[in-house]
Amino acid sequence: MLFADVIRHKRDGGVLGDAEIQFFVDGLADGSLPAEQVSSLAMAIFLNSMTFDETATLTTAMAESGTVLDWSSAGLDGPVVDKHSTGGVGDKVSFLLAPIAAACGCFVPMISGRGLGHTGGTTDKAESIPGYNTAPDFETFRKVVKTIGCAVIGQTSDLAPADRRLYSIRDVTATVESIPLITASILSKKIAAGLNALVMDVKVGSGAFMPTYERSVDLAKSIIATAAKAGLKTSAVLTDMNEVLGTTAGNALEIEEAMAFLRNDYRESRLDEVVLALCAEMLLTAGLEDDVDTAAKRCDDAVSSGRAAEIFDRMCASLGGPGDFVDNSRKYLATAPVQKPVFGKGYLTAVDVRAVGNSIIELGGGRRQVGETLDLSVGLSDVAPIGTYLDAQRPLAVIHAASPDAAAHVEKLLLEACSTSDSAPSESVVIHQKLSGPG
Repeated sequence: MLFADVIRHKRDGGVLGDAEIQFFVDGLADGSLPAEQVSSLAMAIFLNSMTFDETATLTTAMAESGTVLDWSSAGLDGPVVDKHSTGGVGDKVSFLLAPIAAACGCFVPMISGRGLGHTGGTTDKAESIPGYNTAPDFETFRKVVKTIGCAVIGQTSDLAPADRRLYSIRDVTATVESIPLITASILSKKIAAGLNALVMDVKVGSGAFMPTYERSVDLAKSIIATAAKAGLKTSAVLTDMNEVLGTTAGNALEIEEAMAFLRNDYRESRLDEVVLALCAEMLLTAGLEDDVDTAAKRCDDAVSSGRAAEIFDRMCASLGGPGDFVDNSRKYLATAPVQKPVFGKGYLTAVDVRAVGNSIIELGGGRRQVGETLDLSVGLSDVAPIGTYLDAQRPLAVIHAASPDAAAHVEKLLLEACSTSDSAPSESVVIHQKLSGPG
């Protein structure tokens, strides 16, 4: 089989057969397919999509391209459950959900990704923590999950290696938004992780990968249906991404905000609502609770009691990081040499969140090409929520940059990305919709 024929078949709108998809996945996993051919097929899929059966075949093949974890012999006394986000700006939720869910009786083997397009990556953020190993061997990973209840790591070379390579190529070839490729990428890792249940955080709005609400719903339905075919019980929560989630965007800055949340020092209202909704859904989907209000209160108690913070510290230490990180995060995290507030005038009424995410890339906090080294210290803090009145006392945000020139450049981008008015906007919805599948 010639791979050029596979590309041509999909380019011309054809439906790929199982053998063609397996040929693609094998070539991804063993590196025999050159990047230009991979990117060419990715673009053909982006333009012509895939049928449900094609997507399911691609998902299963990528999941089976490496090790598939089996927790049945681990002696766990709770469900193996995870959450995954379709990506956003300021989305530091994973670092909160994993220890909160673990404190509530879940086992969370969270295998995360790096930044993709304009969105930040959980793995990149975790690497802001000195010593934290995002690529432990499987025995360490399994031990941490079993003894502590959660482990947030990056995708290893053994887990869905075909997806790992395709993921990095999609990031820099404008093929991120394809529903079949997003579905296969997410679920291949989750199936390989051996989950009993999965909760999806599907973003909606200007910072989401999907350009419309309807497309976000289509993505959620695609993931739920494909997961059901693989025997993975999955539900989805559609959450708002028409503004930065929380008050920070950028790797180390988001870690600091997450630690402030776990310390119960400050829990920004929109972030708090998303975290509690998703964590409650994890308990419901995993069968640990059957009432959403009871589940949400249980998750809130895990934070206010300090149990989630304790679990995060134990996880951090077990993966090579500091054992006192939650309380002393500022001591450990890198800081940028330049901090510049950006001022506007009037009520903040709208934000182009994709442009905000791209401004992080301009600062060096996101990638323009595969393998690029990031500046983990740069980003935005003190980000004003929509509805804030901006003046000389209340900035739009504070830029953290490597140089004054970089800060000045991003200041211009941020002002262009935001709209203000003399009138306050109406309050926006944070949780749009919940969807669930069979089982």
